[in-house]
Amino acid sequence: MLKRFLPYYKPYRALLALDLLCALALALTDLVFPAATKQVIDVLVPNARLGPLIQFAIILAILYMIRSVLEYIVGFYGHVLGVNIQRDLRAHIFRHLQTLDVRFFDDTKTGQIMSRIVGDLFDLAEISHHLPEDLVVASVRLLGSLAVMAVIEWRLALIVFAVVPVLAVFSSRFRGRFRTAFKRNKETMAAINERIEESVSGVRVVRAFGNEDYESRLFDEGNEQFRESRVRSVKHIGIFNSGVGLLSNLGLVVVLCAGGIVAMKGGISLGSYTAFALFVSRFFQPLDVLVRSMEMFQEGAAGFRRFLEIVDTKPAIKDKPGAVVLANVQGDVCFNDVSFRYADGQDRVLHKVNLSVNAGQTVAIVGPSGAGKTTLCSLIPRFYEIEEGSITVDGLDIRDMSLASLRQAVGLVQQDVFLFSGSVRDNIAYGKLDASAVQIEEAARQANALDFIRELPNGMDTLVGERGVKLSGGQKQRIAIARMFLKNPPILILDEATSSLDTMSELAIRQSLELLSKGRTTFIIAHRLATIRHAARILVLTEDGIVEEGAHDELVAKKGVYWQLYNAQVESLLVN
Repeated sequence: MLKRFLPYYKPYRALLALDLLCALALALTDLVFPAATKQVIDVLVPNARLGPLIQFAIILAILYMIRSVLEYIVGFYGHVLGVNIQRDLRAHIFRHLQTLDVRFFDDTKTGQIMSRIVGDLFDLAEISHHLPEDLVVASVRLLGSLAVMAVIEWRLALIVFAVVPVLAVFSSRFRGRFRTAFKRNKETMAAINERIEESVSGVRVVRAFGNEDYESRLFDEGNEQFRESRVRSVKHIGIFNSGVGLLSNLGLVVVLCAGGIVAMKGGISLGSYTAFALFVSRFFQPLDVLVRSMEMFQEGAAGFRRFLEIVDTKPAIKDKPGAVVLANVQGDVCFNDVSFRYADGQDRVLHKVNLSVNAGQTVAIVGPSGAGKTTLCSLIPRFYEIEEGSITVDGLDIRDMSLASLRQAVGLVQQDVFLFSGSVRDNIAYGKLDASAVQIEEAARQANALDFIRELPNGMDTLVGERGVKLSGGQKQRIAIARMFLKNPPILILDEATSSLDTMSELAIRQSLELLSKGRTTFIIAHRLATIRHAARILVLTEDGIVEEGAHDELVAKKGVYWQLYNAQVESLLVN
């Protein structure tokens, strides 16, 4: 796992080197004062050498001023390093998310993804600079203190060193516990984020059903699970910290007692004994740092493993080597024995479907719910990969095309329109990012949207709110159609594009859709049969595939599936 993380340091090698060199210098300065103490007590004070003592004090004062500068560099540039790496990690995972299949987002909740992008990466940013700094400082203090103590009195140094293996064994017993505890913390925190995201996104449904208390109970359950998980991890940390502290302090007591006895017998001078005691303190301080580093590493490692779970997810749908970039697409679309299921073990949604649509032709697709109408059209831009058979555009298998050029050739207008939270202008321009103001306005006019846009408080620059919440259903639909006019795809899919609108809005939007469909290969998925009764070609799709085809009057005369659907809707209208 460490090998996977190290490459993120590569762009910032100079910054990392500066941070670690300054951390090294800091650690070395911490060894000066105990050594200076021995000189002062054993030489300067007994001989009443005031001048050298003052000079010594000035040198130490200058040294500690330099140390404060080093602390600033480590504190500031170390955090800059961490923030830079956090940015790169976030950019990496976001770009990777853009390559993943629709199926991944079907199976992964938004709150889970947000938790990994935000919370987990914050922990990684912290360990990315604190951990190397702590390791450098702790190593220098440990080795430096031990070396000086060995010079002063090697037998006492052995006593100090004997504590280290005991601490190592004690620490190893907690490694697995920390890993499990911090992983559980991440999972429960992600569940809380997921609950918040769903509750906020569905606030109107929550209010409509008066289920605020129910949502609060669900949140409280997740919040309590996180509390319990966090308490368990804090318990492990508390036992670990207190155990390390006890062993360190017991070691210090033994050394002070043994050193005192040696000093009483004249084995070492008072200054050496004092300096040794200070070095013992310096020796055990890094152990506390290493303990904290271990906790930080385990928490960051848990976040990095969750990060890698997404990054290591390979897109099942991707460009094959030598993929063809589509150009001058005419729009001939053919389904050849196409079968599809959403997951292994599930029933097939489509089985041996054959369909040929000529360029510029409009085809309406109807059928009972769950028959696979939307699925059939979702296969054209390769949102999902077919199980068997092939789909061709202009005679070329879509799997041999580059995804970017294929999806640029296909436009989709859905019943549930998604608008970004920016302005009306931004949402229309999403169909063509380099569109001019004139092109955007013309697209709005073609979509019958220009009049209502001009009546908005800031016209084209009016903010539409999250998912277009400030606009009506008809207004959102017209902006989506304007967006599609800008994209200008040769193949168009209209998925229940008018089924949720009132009669007046539906009429205006149907006119826009007719204009949009002109000259394009168009697939219309319809639930309300009245909206497609004038279509020249209607396909009836059931779980058995395409079972009927023809114009409205032909299909009614056959008294088959279409006739049953049509009569059911007529009776429903009469009842209402």
